[in-house]
Amino acid sequence: MAQRLVSVWQPFFLSSESRGAAVDAATELEELGYSRIWFSGGFGENVAPRFREILDGTKRIGVASGIVSIWHSSPAEVAEFAQDAERAHPGRFLLGIGASHAVVVESSGTSYRKPYTRMVEYLDGLDAAGIPAERRILAALGPRMLDLARDRSAGAHPYFAPAEHTAEARTAIGPDRLLAPEVAVVVDPDPTTARATARQYATRYLALPNYTNNLRRFGFTDEDFAGGGSDRLIDALIPCGGVDEVAAGLEKHYQAGADEVAIQVLNGGDDTAFPADSFRALAAVLI
Repeated sequence: MAQRLVSVWQPFFLSSESRGAAVDAATELEELGYSRIWFSGGFGENVAPRFREILDGTKRIGVASGIVSIWHSSPAEVAEFAQDAERAHPGRFLLGIGASHAVVVESSGTSYRKPYTRMVEYLDGLDAAGIPAERRILAALGPRMLDLARDRSAGAHPYFAPAEHTAEARTAIGPDRLLAPEVAVVVDPDPTTARATARQYATRYLALPNYTNNLRRFGFTDEDFAGGGSDRLIDALIPCGGVDEVAAGLEKHYQAGADEVAIQVLNGGDDTAFPADSFRALAAVLI
């Protein structure tokens, strides 16, 4: 396993209307010692310019897309952005791509068919455009996509999955590929309010079959998916509590084989505010 990295996954970096606020937050994370900032590429036709803005506004911290949808941007468009970022900031931008979800893709008017085949074709396009495997990573949950991540990318970036999945993913992609799961957390010592915050977040993902089908492989059932998630499910997916309790939950993913954990601090559904205090407190324990 490679060196242990502590990263950030936060929707704020895409949703913030203020470029200055996003860069200021990124600069503080860099100073705190976080390794990389992950955020969604959105569903526009091109890679969001915010990725480049944060690269330009910081000095060392990595930036990764988690993810750019393979249905909304062509390999050529994505490759142009990635190559430009690599020229300006060598080694700092990691292109995360994924197949997203049928309901999300089709709501934008795009047909969602044969996502695995689409991913293979997209990777072929990136190859042709000169984007090497080591500068891209796949959102991968199931066995076939994990195998593809192993064979044709730097590794896997799972989302909304328990530590048991991290262990399975490590076995699937082998010891030499990057395994960087996103893990949502709630820094709140009150278990009642913490789980309420976690359920508010989990509800949207429990409506997506890609995630629930993956969770079923680890013994979760429809009963666990109801009402925003059972206590058992929430506790497995979203570490809650004080900083030490959250750190213990993240440790499970490192012990299961993660090289890098991308921490998403849940902020009560407010993606426009950056939870700086929580990231400062976590850095003091984890970095």
